[in-house]
Amino acid sequence: MMYMPTEAQVSALWPQLDIPESGNKPFTDYSRWRLLVNDGGRHTWHYLQTDEECEKWPQNDVDKYWIGIPLNLPDLAKPKDALDAARNGYTFYKHLQSHDGHWAGEYGGPMFLLPGLVIGSYVSGMSFKEEERLEMIRYLLNHVNSEDGGWGIHIEGHSTVFGTALNYTALRILGVQANHPAAVRARETLHKLGGATGAPAWGKFWLAVLNVYDWAGVNPVPAELWLLPDWLPFHPHRWWIHTRTVYVPMSYLYGIRFKMHENDLIRALREELYPTNYYRIHWPSQRNNVCAADMYSPHTTVLDVMNSVLSMYEGCVIPPFRRAALARAYHLIILEDENTEYQTLGPVSKMMNLICRAHVEGPDSEAYKQHAIKRADFMWLGQEGMMMCGTNGSQLWDIGFITQALVETGLAKEEVNKESLSRALGWLDVCQIRENPKHYETSYRHTTKGAWPFSTKEQGYTVSDCTGEGLKAVLYLQNQVEGSEKIISDQRLFDAVDVMLTLQNPNGGFASYELVRGPKWLEWLNPAEVFGDIMIEFCYPECTTSVITSLSIFRKHYPDYRSADIEKTIKGAIKFLHKAQKAEGGWVGSWGICFTYATQFALESLSLVGENYSNSSHARRACRFLLAWQREDGGWGESYKSCEQGTWIQHENSQVVQTCWATMALMYAKYPDPEPIRKAVKLVIDRQLPDGSWPQEAIEGVFNKNCTISYPNFKFSFPIWMLGRAHHYLNELEEQAGQALI
Repeated sequence: MMYMPTEAQVSALWPQLDIPESGNKPFTDYSRWRLLVNDGGRHTWHYLQTDEECEKWPQNDVDKYWIGIPLNLPDLAKPKDALDAARNGYTFYKHLQSHDGHWAGEYGGPMFLLPGLVIGSYVSGMSFKEEERLEMIRYLLNHVNSEDGGWGIHIEGHSTVFGTALNYTALRILGVQANHPAAVRARETLHKLGGATGAPAWGKFWLAVLNVYDWAGVNPVPAELWLLPDWLPFHPHRWWIHTRTVYVPMSYLYGIRFKMHENDLIRALREELYPTNYYRIHWPSQRNNVCAADMYSPHTTVLDVMNSVLSMYEGCVIPPFRRAALARAYHLIILEDENTEYQTLGPVSKMMNLICRAHVEGPDSEAYKQHAIKRADFMWLGQEGMMMCGTNGSQLWDIGFITQALVETGLAKEEVNKESLSRALGWLDVCQIRENPKHYETSYRHTTKGAWPFSTKEQGYTVSDCTGEGLKAVLYLQNQVEGSEKIISDQRLFDAVDVMLTLQNPNGGFASYELVRGPKWLEWLNPAEVFGDIMIEFCYPECTTSVITSLSIFRKHYPDYRSADIEKTIKGAIKFLHKAQKAEGGWVGSWGICFTYATQFALESLSLVGENYSNSSHARRACRFLLAWQREDGGWGESYKSCEQGTWIQHENSQVVQTCWATMALMYAKYPDPEPIRKAVKLVIDRQLPDGSWPQEAIEGVFNKNCTISYPNFKFSFPIWMLGRAHHYLNELEEQAGQALI
């Protein structure tokens, strides 16, 4: 018996709310919010209902900082030099360290995630607390584009049908009336863009699940591909892991043509999302209708032909074959849930898996209950309201950088920081994955034993650069911090090396989660329209360089362990890195914005194999490229559009984080002129606040070419890192100049 919440249940779970016109002020009492951190890095927000609860669980600095309540910390002494400024930065940042040793933080930015959370919960009969609903509404109101009232694919993007249709729908489900000023304005923008029929594939899918778009207007998503032989070059297990983990539940829901029961809201949305009569739309002709404002990756002829063939197949599906395919897809959904303790790989697959499990097993099932528990891990409260994050956090990624920064700057040696670093090492110990997934080969997973994930051990996916940065952080803390206990054994470090060595591709480069499995021509079949390079894994300069640096540092401490394999791996990776360098001198970043980000990693790697400004044409070209973009104020600033276009696009302002990346790159390359570095240091110090922190500037991260994502902890780790290194580097240059004069 398939489960679907009744109209009465939906009305009881989702009552209408009275919503202010503006989201400028919190819609809830922010003094009652608490961030619960469990050992292992899980963090979830909770709203306390009574004064007694608040007294028993007082707010700490972590709670207050992320929701914008002033910490009222005393002003620190004005820094005398760059190292002093770095010290002030960490004096502040220690206030944000959780009791378990990691640094919690937002990982938001994409504007298509929260609608998936809302729609997926609504159709599954899973409600939110009223305080959560109110703050989600406030988040959406705070990220309306001021010029037209719409939403984009991410918080800094122009208005699109994808962003506007889905976020408008989310607002209405959350309890905002159609006559609310924000809803009226968004509806006008959506209609000017042509209405929801112009949504890209993922937008059409979510609206079809909600029953406000007809499945006849969705290009086929056949589950039958999972029944094909694994050896075929286009089998889904060869696709990029995020694409295939989304495709599995998407193919199941498409195969059963899942749709929410009609109710008053569904009928109202059918009227509101389209400038024409919903019931007169010819849905098949909308399959390839994508608004120009949304389009990033147009369909290839090959994809259109394939969709036409699959559409004909959908008209004559063989029922036993379809049933077998759906059973296979559902089995893979179960494997993914169990492998990740119901976190799943990411937020889109998380909510799609929830719908599938709820539909088949119902709200009394263990799967439903576990999805409800882990759903909270993706819901982050910030100053502007509650969002859905890009994973269950960026815990490992953030702790890796700040711990390395403290060691390389010398701040790790200061007694006042020892306890903080001891807790950080303890968390790195807990976070390392010590076994392969429960369902290893049967779910097409890469080995995980010894790896570090992007977020938490529970989520449990190997990531090449996260394993590299995690290993590097442990090596630093256990070997270069006096008095540090070696709680992570040599064998576990060897396991980390082993898993990294399995991830090198024939061209020498490293991808993100696993080896490149599919041919590049699979990109011709990219159906998403709004993302680039999503069908297969690609080798990335950033992932490759994290592995190079960690292996280079590892072999200094363990010269005898797999020395020949490590040497071969590093040589191949350096060869890939040389080839990946753009003619003008930079490297394109795929996970951060953009050239400053990737070029910093690349020059660090080159420095560890002895390549620098004085002896390497690659390092010299990179330095000259970066210096050509340094501004008069001493800083660097790239727009996220650099990632979209693969060429440097200036941001209107210098950015502290990007300035730190570029300056670190110059220092890694041993650039001999101190003046550009001094100017950059001055800018970063000038922007430091009296309490040692830095204000949030433009968004820092990116994925799939076209969507940005936030790394707000970067504004602490990289300024601390750069300033501390610059202090020592500039002193070295002065000493060398003095010796030359003598």
